Amino acid sequence: MPHRVVVLALDGLLPFELGIPQRIFGRSIGTEADGTGRKLYEVVTCSIRPPGPVRTDADFAVLVEHGPEALATADTVVVPASYELGPVFEEGRLTEELAAALALVRPGTRMVSICTGSYVLAAAGYLDGRPATTHWSSADHFQRIFPQVRVDPDVLFIDDGDVLTSAGVAAGIDLCLHLVRRDHGAAVANEIARRTVVPPHRDGGQAQYIHRPLPEPQFATTTAARAWALARLERPILLRDMAEQEAMSVRTFTRRFREEVGISPGQWLTQQRVERARQLLESTDLSIDQVARDAGFGTATSLRQHLQAALGVPPTVYRRTFRSSADVSR
Repeated sequence: MPHRVVVLALDGLLPFELGIPQRIFGRSIGTEADGTGRKLYEVVTCSIRPPGPVRTDADFAVLVEHGPEALATADTVVVPASYELGPVFEEGRLTEELAAALALVRPGTRMVSICTGSYVLAAAGYLDGRPATTHWSSADHFQRIFPQVRVDPDVLFIDDGDVLTSAGVAAGIDLCLHLVRRDHGAAVANEIARRTVVPPHRDGGQAQYIHRPLPEPQFATTTAARAWALARLERPILLRDMAEQEAMSVRTFTRRFREEVGISPGQWLTQQRVERARQLLESTDLSIDQVARDAGFGTATSLRQHLQAALGVPPTVYRRTFRSSADVSR
């Protein structure tokens, strides 16, 4: 059976965020990338009340056809943001109705929030002592209301195993694509991103979206340098080489890069090389040594260290996991 994703629609919800799980998971149909022609997920939307209309923050309501009992059937529960959380937002306390609904969730169910949906997970105790994120504009308030949560306001999403949280709005797309990537590999996630016309992986974190004064118009961007680097990831790339592509000093380039991307050039290069290695491990029979060279890590030892740090598994285990999934699905 497909993995069942249940989306909890609360009054005051944002229609855009409510639609993200359906668009990403609901369209996750197996392709040649995983050797199947079946739906990988089943998406169901439910309310905390019997089936009926749920208010949105727009000038229309949505008709939800499932009540809270659907939560008991979920493999993954997604809680999008709402502007009518009441005591959840103000006091960090669930209403009786919401608490009763969440009590139906089975132990071990994967819990996911989009934007300020994290308030619901925190009020329910899912985030106690754990790292989490939310929209950057709510991060300080979120930390005051839930001091037991380790809030990181700079990232687009946090994967803490069975509980995942995302930053605002479009970061919900990033998180849902990450879940597909985690469940079925980069090739499947990349195909869904291509159909959705969004990048399969965005660089940096929320820092790049926080309002700050606009740079002077004569300042160049670092786009050309990033494109130049992506075309030669397998080769050694020095910071000064990237800076030269934009005719900048290393210091200016580094500052400008961090302003645009949210992380340092070195961190960005490592992310891109890890992603390249993942794709090669999933889609080719190249040896680990060759994957390491083609991804720009040079040696199998270096690849192993970086993949272990980024994904928690060595290359051989990662390849076996996703190759095994594809073989079984055939």
